Amino acid sequence: MIRQLTAVWAASGAIVIGAPAIAAQCADRETVVERLAAHYDEQPTAAGLQTDDDSQALVEIWSSQNTGTFTVMMTMPDGMTCIVASGTDWHQKEPGAPVLGSAS
Repeated sequence: MIRQLTAVWAASGAIVIGAPAIAAQCADRETVVERLAAHYDEQPTAAGLQTDDDSQALVEIWSSQNTGTFTVMMTMPDGMTCIVASGTDWHQKEPGAPVLGSAS
């Protein structure tokens, strides 16, 4: 699972923070959180614990209703946070809301 997420992160992480920070796709959690809040008006939307045989990570989705942007990030136990994916046109679903394209 970590390998798959790393591949996604490597493919999409460069577009997350902007040109000056392309080389820095991982940083300490405080830096990433401050940047998401200040530059994209993003706040925590969802979170879960990802557990592998020998590792654990906090997976979070941050999003903004104002800008429509979202970021998926993983934070390791040592506090290092890496951007896994990001994008635009985020739509928050209410719990129990039907999923478009699903059988009714």
